Amino acid sequence: MYNTRTFTDKFFLVIKGLCMGAANKVPGVSGGIVAFVGGFYEEFIYSLQKVNGKALKLLLNGRFKSFYRYINGTFLSLLIFGMLVSYFSVSKLLDYFLAQKELFVWSAFFGMILGSIYYISKDFEHWNRKTITAGIIGLIVGISISFLNPAKENDNLFFIFACGIISVSGMTLPGLSGSFILILLGNYVLLLVDSVNALYDTFSEVLIGDYSFASNPERLDTLTILAVFTAGSATGLVSLSHVLTYVLKHFKHITTAVIIGFITGSLGVVWPWKRTIFKTDISGELILDSNGKQIISNYERFFPDLGSSETWWAFFFVLVGIAILLVLDWYGKVRKDAELTM
Repeated sequence: MYNTRTFTDKFFLVIKGLCMGAANKVPGVSGGIVAFVGGFYEEFIYSLQKVNGKALKLLLNGRFKSFYRYINGTFLSLLIFGMLVSYFSVSKLLDYFLAQKELFVWSAFFGMILGSIYYISKDFEHWNRKTITAGIIGLIVGISISFLNPAKENDNLFFIFACGIISVSGMTLPGLSGSFILILLGNYVLLLVDSVNALYDTFSEVLIGDYSFASNPERLDTLTILAVFTAGSATGLVSLSHVLTYVLKHFKHITTAVIIGFITGSLGVVWPWKRTIFKTDISGELILDSNGKQIISNYERFFPDLGSSETWWAFFFVLVGIAILLVLDWYGKVRKDAELTM
């Protein structure tokens, strides 16, 4: 199955990686939803689960081809490549539209998540007492996370490692946004802005032969934080994939019910009509991050003004978001029918 991918399959894997990368960067949106709706969630989890002791042994013994096949390397490398490209392209474009037309972007995401709830639940025919209870639990947890107040920034390395484990959940758990979780943990700016900028500045300096960062304690501390966060993310990605592989294998229907409930509860995070609350100091002045941008503290949600034309345009983009998921559903059916006739 994994070794017979056509060029079209490989192309769409990169596109899916682009979508996952863009989704993971936006607070409130989960890359896991893209994987779930895109129909490659289980393969993604099972492939990550293959990054284990046996894989390490193959790698250390120099059996690179066996290692590549064992971890489903073509799938993972194309997906990760798409995510990396997204970080420097699609996500930058998304940043621009969020700055210019924030309401319409959030409306489209809201519609896409509504569509994903329909997409996931339409073929789920296993509702019973256990799955309904699981769905309600997922719903309550999703709603609770949506309305939590953020904590203060914390640069303790044990906490940073934990942040890495928790934040990577956005890639593996549909409906749980890693970026939004980092906002709640108080470390979004430290880990996704300041640390990344420090790494970029360090690479830029090394390329021109400037090694002054080695005598800059503040830079070294920030790079250490990024290294610990990366280690936590890698640990979380592999360990969560093992847990999810087990629950998908033994409790697939209950897990799907929890995911449906969780995604439904996460709608509060991407509610389009909200005001962004930015961090301020004691005197009420706005606090800026290392990029000179305002720091998000939380969101204040409100009901739309039905007398405003902007509101109706937002409704239109909600429908656009739903339509995107319906097109994906149609494409999946067409592809499945084509495979059956081959």
